[in-house]
Amino acid sequence: MKALVYRKSVPRYLACALAARLAPRRFFPDLAPLGLEEVPFDPPRGWLPLTPLLCGICGSDLGLLRGAESPLLEPYASLPFVLGHETVAVLDADAPGLGLAAGARVVVEPGLPCAVRGLPPCRPCREGRYNRCERFLDGALPPGSFLGFTSRAGGAMAERTAAHPSRILPVPAGLADEEAVLADSLASALQPVLEHFPGRDALVLVTGAGILGQHVVRSLRALGSPARILVAARHKGQADLARAGGADAIVAARSRRELAEALGARYVPTTLGGGNIEGGADVVFDCVGSSRTFEDGLLSLAAGGKYVMVGAGARLKNVDVSSLWFRELTIAGSSGCAMAPDPGHPGTMVRTYALALELLASGRYPAEGLLTHLFPLEKWPEAFACAFDKRATGSVKVAFDLRA
Repeated sequence: MKALVYRKSVPRYLACALAARLAPRRFFPDLAPLGLEEVPFDPPRGWLPLTPLLCGICGSDLGLLRGAESPLLEPYASLPFVLGHETVAVLDADAPGLGLAAGARVVVEPGLPCAVRGLPPCRPCREGRYNRCERFLDGALPPGSFLGFTSRAGGAMAERTAAHPSRILPVPAGLADEEAVLADSLASALQPVLEHFPGRDALVLVTGAGILGQHVVRSLRALGSPARILVAARHKGQADLARAGGADAIVAARSRRELAEALGARYVPTTLGGGNIEGGADVVFDCVGSSRTFEDGLLSLAAGGKYVMVGAGARLKNVDVSSLWFRELTIAGSSGCAMAPDPGHPGTMVRTYALALELLASGRYPAEGLLTHLFPLEKWPEAFACAFDKRATGSVKVAFDLRA
């Protein structure tokens, strides 16, 4: 089968990292250890074979190709691997255990916790927090925390793929492929929203208006949050989408003074450092995860506020964290999805991936405009180039179209 394979090459990885620093919005396919290859289809025993329809490009894929992944996470992947974990596919054969027939459309929750690895559940898995699994390095599979970054558990940027039955969910009838492919990115944003759902009178700042930021805004509104939502957006197209998704206002602050004004907070001048902010948001969802957005996120919070890193940041440089202790802030991270508190039924938990599909199919989730570009797999250099340069292309979610 044809598949987009990423192979280990430290020189090429470092070359991609250097190129990204020099030209951050360009993709250099000749540098990346990535290529379309003929490879055997050999899924793990007991997994169900699938034919991909669409496969989205994730920010983690782009981080890999930019050489921006954390070295600390190297053990949680195994090479070579077939990229792609934002999957819409059809079952190649009947799956009686799931009550599904061959040809049924499905999505795949990409995590690879204990249940997938043939292991007894670790403590987080027993609690339903399998995105925090402690055994991503063990069991019947090579090391890896999710599909598309793990050998023997290939992704869906390929003519065929497979998934463990426990990871497969049916696509609701009437939900188009082009909307179902948003399920994974939605679930990744929905998990921190459910874990840190703001109060009714809260002021929420969403930093970054790419696909994760758009989903955070829409998730809050679809789940009935009346909180006031501000969105920091870099481009007009992103700002327009955020408003369409339910944002109350767009923050386009070029200075701390302007940021304070947008938040309805007080700007406090300082001799050095650009000024401080008194008062501000109750919750910040940082969907970028950069040094700048981390520091501004802390500054944007009122005393006792909560900063949530949704975007998968790696290294932070020259960040002033004095707001953290001075205002007694809380910092939280988020990785993937699992079970989460159900805001509509206090004291109960909901499977985030299933809720994502439910919201997309509900008719109250404005998905129009989120999937912006489709490419055939053979045009993978153009697809990644489109995803890299959001300013020029207006891309939000880019996906591969593998339908015949």
